[in-house]
Amino acid sequence: MPSKPSPARALRQLRPSDLRGAARLATQATASISRVAEGVHQSVLGTMGLPGAAAPGRTRGLTGMVYGGVRGITRLVDAGLQAALLRLEPFVAMPDEAQDVPRERLAVLAALNGVMGDRLAEDGNPLATSMGFYQQGRPLDLAALRAAGTASGHLLVLVHGLCMNDLQWEHEGHDHGAHLAQAVGCTPVYLRYNTGQHTSTNGAELARQLQALVAAWPVAVTRLSIVGHSMGGLVARSACQQAEQAGLSWRGLLQHLVCLGTPHHGAPLERAGHWVDRLLGSTPYSRPFARLTGLRSAGITDLRHGHVLDADWLGRDRFRKSPDMRTPLPLPAGVLCCTVAATLAAQRSPVTERLVGDGLVPLHSALGWHDDPARRLEFARAQQCVVHRTGHLQLLGDVRVARQLVRWLAPAG
Repeated sequence: MPSKPSPARALRQLRPSDLRGAARLATQATASISRVAEGVHQSVLGTMGLPGAAAPGRTRGLTGMVYGGVRGITRLVDAGLQAALLRLEPFVAMPDEAQDVPRERLAVLAALNGVMGDRLAEDGNPLATSMGFYQQGRPLDLAALRAAGTASGHLLVLVHGLCMNDLQWEHEGHDHGAHLAQAVGCTPVYLRYNTGQHTSTNGAELARQLQALVAAWPVAVTRLSIVGHSMGGLVARSACQQAEQAGLSWRGLLQHLVCLGTPHHGAPLERAGHWVDRLLGSTPYSRPFARLTGLRSAGITDLRHGHVLDADWLGRDRFRKSPDMRTPLPLPAGVLCCTVAATLAAQRSPVTERLVGDGLVPLHSALGWHDDPARRLEFARAQQCVVHRTGHLQLLGDVRVARQLVRWLAPAG
């Protein structure tokens, strides 16, 4: 079990911009709480037969002015704090990341971005994660790779899952990227991205950044492989489709796409969260608190059915119960597409195949199975792997998965 970081270490991991980000979150929380309180106030008045609201969830008259005043003052406080803290940032020393990679801080930021990263990005909050390629927790340095002569023509890109980051590919002392570098001679780079944004939004940005990466790679890229864990597999599929539509050249170099525990057809826990919305909205007293469940990010709600395209969510209320209306998207053509599914069950059976998964993703979703043939993902039998007595995160450190990845990604012959 990891030890609790000391207060001194925690302080060293803070960045000046973190204060601005935290201040923005605090003022937004204050405004949100005032809206919840006003909604409760209006609901109680409504059940007593008193005059209606100025708008749904809004009170009228002096009461409405008070709530509006609270939000107005909160906005002024936010603007003042942002301006003051921004002026102070140049005078605050930055930690030396070259000597101390702040893993705990990155883990917290990754979780925060997973839960509400779409809002952070929309508000311009400095706590929002920007997409980029990394090695050993630091931004990819192509000049250093070129000078060292260590870059190979086989480029491996690893895409993490929801609420995670590039450093969390290391699990229980094992890193699939580092292992594959030794076993098959590829050069791994790790994507870091805001998992709270729509899958298709991240897919479009990944497609664009991969094009730039391949063009700037120190040697000619002859083989490109992508390994995605959980949501990372959906982002990778989205990037492939959008690159193909845009005619990006890296798509023709892609030889392998491997998905580890990817919810191709959705994850039931997100659907369970959706029912919380329904429950809170069932009475006038609890209805205002349904706002709190709306903190679920676009990335999380995309996991309900496994969205990969803009068309899967554009023009739809992502918090409203609805059937699966995705546009069927087959696996990318001309690519060796592989999938690894985990199950907590001890052995395979018709019951476990349908019901038991890795604790987060059902087995049939990870394998691409679907009752509708149009939605079924046709992974060849030899490109499917099921590991038993294994949980979702354990896929990152499982020796059986590591061996299978080597077999799939090793050069032919």
